[in-house]
This record gives sequence, C-alpha cells and structure tokens, in this order.
Amino acid sequence: MPGQWTPPEAADGRGSFRASLATPASGGGPGLVLAQEIFGVNGTMRDVADYYAEEGYVVLVPDLFWRQEPSVELDAAKDMPRAFALYQGFDEAKGVQDLQTAISALRARPEVRTQGGKVGVLGFCLGGKLAYLAACRTDADVAVGYYGVGIEAALAEAADIQCRLVLHIAELDGFCPPPAREAIVQTLSGRENVELYIYPGTDHAFARVGGDHFHKPSALMAHQRSVAALRRAMGPHYDLSALWDKHCEYEFATRNVDATMSTMVAEPYVNHIPTMTGGVGYRHLHDFYTRHFVNSNPPDTSLTPISRTVGATQVVDEMLFCFTHTTEIPWMLPGVAPTGRRVEIPLLAVVKFRGDKLYHEHIYWDQASVLVQVGLLDPNGLPVAGVETARKLLDETLPSNGLMER
Repeated sequence: MPGQWTPPEAADGRGSFRASLATPASGGGPGLVLAQEIFGVNGTMRDVADYYAEEGYVVLVPDLFWRQEPSVELDAAKDMPRAFALYQGFDEAKGVQDLQTAISALRARPEVRTQGGKVGVLGFCLGGKLAYLAACRTDADVAVGYYGVGIEAALAEAADIQCRLVLHIAELDGFCPPPAREAIVQTLSGRENVELYIYPGTDHAFARVGGDHFHKPSALMAHQRSVAALRRAMGPHYDLSALWDKHCEYEFATRNVDATMSTMVAEPYVNHIPTMTGGVGYRHLHDFYTRHFVNSNPPDTSLTPISRTVGATQVVDEMLFCFTHTTEIPWMLPGVAPTGRRVEIPLLAVVKFRGDKLYHEHIYWDQASVLVQVGLLDPNGLPVAGVETARKLLDETLPSNGLMER
C-alpha cells in the first residue's frame, strides 16, 4: 500500500507541511496520525504506516521537522548526530499544534469512515512524548506512545488527559532512566484511562524492526496491546471468530487451497510447532497447503471445538483433532507410512489477524501422544501418554497423576 503525500495547512499560517497517507485495502476506516521518531518520515515510519493500514486504519504521517528542514529522511544507524540536532531544535508546542492540524485534516478525509470521524495518535521516541501530549492537548480519540523521551517533564499536564492513553516503556531505556520511569509510573498508574506497560530487559526502540535494540517478543506484545486499545476506542471491529471458521471450512471441508489463501494477508505464515512444518510467505505457504496439508488429511479427519478465546487481534482455539491414520500426513507425521490406527489429540491454535485477514497460525499439540497412538513410541517407562490425554480433556473426573504413580 504505497503512501500518498497530502499537504495540510499549519494552524499558525506559516505554510503547509507534507504528510504521508496510507490507506487499508478496504479503502477506509478509523484515522491514525503517526508521530515520527527523530529520523523524520523515513522508510521505517512509512513501513509502520503500512503495517497499521493493514490493520484497518487510514494512517497519516506528518512531517514534524518541516519548520526546520522539510522532508527529512534519516538513517537511524548513520545519521544520529544530525537527528539529535534536529530534535534539540524542535519546537515541541508547535509540533503538538501540527499534530492537531493532522488530526483535523484526517477527520475531514472521506477515507475516515467512523461515526464522528474518530482519529487516534501513535508515536515512537520523540513521537512517543508527542502522543502523550496529544492525549493532554488535542481532541484525539486515543493515544499510544512507544518509549517516549521526556514525558516526565510534562507530568503536570496529566490532569488534562482527555482520551485513552497507552504508554510502552523500555526497562533499560537510557533516555528514560529509572527516576524518570518511576515518576511516570507514580503519576499515571491507577488512572482508569491510562495503560502503562514496562518491557523487561528491553532498550530504547525495541519495536524498530532491524534496529540494534529490536526485541521481537516485546514488539509483538506491544503491538497487540496497541491495536487492542485502538480497536476499543474507535474500531474497526471484525468478527474474527467467523473469519477463522471460514478459513477452517476451506481447509478441511471444501479443501480449496486458493479459497484458504484468500482469507489471509498477502504474506502470511503457518508454523506447526511440534514438527516445524508450514510455510512463510504466499508462495511457500500455497505450495505447502497444496502438496502437504489441505489434500493430505485422512478422509475422517474431524475437529471438535472445546473452547475459544477471541481477542482484539487473535483467536485461540482449543480442540480435539481426530483421524484414522489411513494416509500419510506430511505436516504431522512426515515420512510415516499409514498405520491404520486411530489418533485423538488435544490441539491448540493461536491465530493472529491483521485487520480482517489471517496473518499467522501457531499450532501446538503433543507429538509424543501422536507417536504413542500410531505405535512408534513405547510409553512404558516414559512420562508420556496416548489417547488418555484426549479423554481426560473431555472428562476431568478421570484419574490424575497416573504417570507419577507409575
């Protein structure tokens, strides 16, 4: 989704500044103003804009350094001195005014299709503090800040927070040392409309993909919390449960690979954790589904739902997966000739969405139980079980601790 540049007019009449616009595939949705790092509206910021456009937001990225030098695009690895010079010369108050201008400009665009034209603010580094200030000084509907620099100096404005505010804080951030972090936590904790998250062992810019401090687990967790807050405040709201059911229908009922792929993002991935089978990217996953999955499950394969948890960005399904091993199953038992044996196992699927499309699946089961049931693993003397694991899932009154007693 290539960005489009649009020129908002500054509120102080000093001229217009450029802003990159990214729109979702649907063509519209809630608005989101993305406040830049100290490196300007560079490729990293445009990638983030596309990321959130894929989540269903109309994203506007204003050029906040325009008063000093228009169209700054710096490399985080090479241009740090220049970035700090721009940061030190940045007029914070004017920057917040420019955010309000961007919010108002975005609300006026036809792509913003929510009741009341809801628009949020998302910021990183310098933009992280601006997101906090936007919650205090603008009419944004929600604000999310990542590792904001200097928030502790503006805590007197906390009483003016008008919308939901989410702050992601890196534990080891040298730009937000422990005294600053403690002041932020002490001032903002316990407020109904404020969420504070501290990420242990992470440093500044832990969510910048490709950066020296990128920490993928924390970045994923922070993104999920961010999108949850955005969804809660302004949508869009998708029926993820129905979307997942339709995906499974194409996989197991109609067995249609192209239809299955149509429910997914442009570059999805699937990982069957115990056997590390699946695929990353459209081409590899389509090939995997075609050759090793959709048409490779035994005819009597069945999935029995046990429980389902639906969040803002994902579905977690607990189910019984049952089949008779009458055909080779490359994704679960690669290279194992059919044994004719019955297999019943608990299976867990963690299914992540971006917007209304499935992004990835993490599938878990007990491979030892599968091997016991097809006769490839002797459970005697080992802490493993066979079909008993499935039976106890359905009947909790069955005996516990049998392996310990044995």
